[in-house]
Amino acid sequence: MTASATRVPCTVVTGFLGSGKTTLIRHILQHANGKRLALIVNEFGDIGIDGEILKGCGIDTCPEENILELANGCLCCTVADDFVPALDQILALEPKVDHIIIETSGLALPKPLVQAFQWPSVKSRVTVDGVVAVVDGPALADGKVATDMEALQAQRQQDESVDHDDPVEEVFEDQLACADLIILSKNDLLDEAGSLRANTRIGDHLARAVKIVPTTHGRIEPSVMLGLGLAVEDDIENRKTHHDGMLDHEHDDFDSFIVELPATSDPDDLAARVAAAAEQENVLRVKGFVDVSGKPMRLLVQAVGPRVSHYYDRVWTPADDRRSRLVVIGLKGLNREAVERILVN
Repeated sequence: MTASATRVPCTVVTGFLGSGKTTLIRHILQHANGKRLALIVNEFGDIGIDGEILKGCGIDTCPEENILELANGCLCCTVADDFVPALDQILALEPKVDHIIIETSGLALPKPLVQAFQWPSVKSRVTVDGVVAVVDGPALADGKVATDMEALQAQRQQDESVDHDDPVEEVFEDQLACADLIILSKNDLLDEAGSLRANTRIGDHLARAVKIVPTTHGRIEPSVMLGLGLAVEDDIENRKTHHDGMLDHEHDDFDSFIVELPATSDPDDLAARVAAAAEQENVLRVKGFVDVSGKPMRLLVQAVGPRVSHYYDRVWTPADDRRSRLVVIGLKGLNREAVERILVN
């Protein structure tokens, strides 16, 4: 058997905030058809919400010990410190994993991460099976890459020195530039005209032919995105991005912090406050778990701009830190005190 045949394939799943990456990955884990998977979740923020959501799946082929959460910075900035040790840990698992999925943070650039697979200590053991970009269909249909772009546009217009697209747009374009497959999420929220607009917007940013697959609730046949066998690390230099030639990139355009809340007795009221914070303070993303008074179940709250969803994902366990904590992500200069006043009201 050749060395290349023994390398473990890795799928990099990238996409902007709230695009639907976690929903897609959860579906893949639940329909792996016996394939033993491992998962690296790269959070933006201090607590691992996506990892907790996925650990709650209870899937035999991807048990909790196969899910690693890295919250110390995006993988494309901390390859040596975080990524390589994470790979070492996964590759040491018994039984051996068949495939590794890497969920990047919503702000991550995939190219530096894929380039890390060229390192001799990495290349001999793993290969990039494919890069999958998940994009928000309704947002693209509305001419945006995320639900709430007003603050971003205002910031760009106020700075006369900026002669290129705003940072979020560049992140979006870089993710598409590296993609081998594009997942158009939330297709059930698009009519025919909206779908056409979304697909056209994606096509305008593509320099090469890439398949666009519409999905609803992340439902996709796993074989569509796993097993592509592309060895992307060998081709990544041909995928031109905004940040080529830069040693690193900055996430100084964004702020992230945690808001601790008391237990709530009214999840709908909390959801309304989360939506109000998004509207009034230009919050881009909210994620977290909430303690509901008198309920044994843990409430998962997620928001993309003013669009808020919440549901009970599982029972609190004795090992859980039963507190209400929300990760808030917004543009640099986000008014933390104002956001906290709205959420903790």
